[in-house]
Amino acid sequence: MAKVRGLLLAGLLGVLLTGVLPAAAFAATPAPASVTVAAETAITQVNVLRQAPPGPVLDPSQTDKANADKTKKNLIAGGAAVVLLAIVFFGRRHRIKRRKAQGG
Repeated sequence: MAKVRGLLLAGLLGVLLTGVLPAAAFAATPAPASVTVAAETAITQVNVLRQAPPGPVLDPSQTDKANADKTKKNLIAGGAAVVLLAIVFFGRRHRIKRRKAQGG
C-alpha cells in the first residue's frame, strides 16, 4: 500500500512540475513592447467575441402558468402511483386469502 501511495504521489508531483515549469519559463522572459501590445489587443478581441448573449426575459405570468402545469402533472403522476400501489396491495391480499381457502 505504501508503494502505491508513493508512486501515486511521485506521478502527481511529476505532472504538476511538468505543467508548471514551462509556463513559468515563458512568463519569466520579457517580451518586446510591440508583441505585448499586439497580444493584449488579441486577448481583448477574443474576450469581446466570447461574451455570452443576455439571458431571456421571463414573464411572471408565464412562469406561474408553467409552475401550475408542472404541479398538475406531478399530482396526476402521484395519483397514478397510488392507484397502482393499491392494485398491487389488494391483488396480493386477494391471492393470499385464496391460497388459505384452498388449504395451501
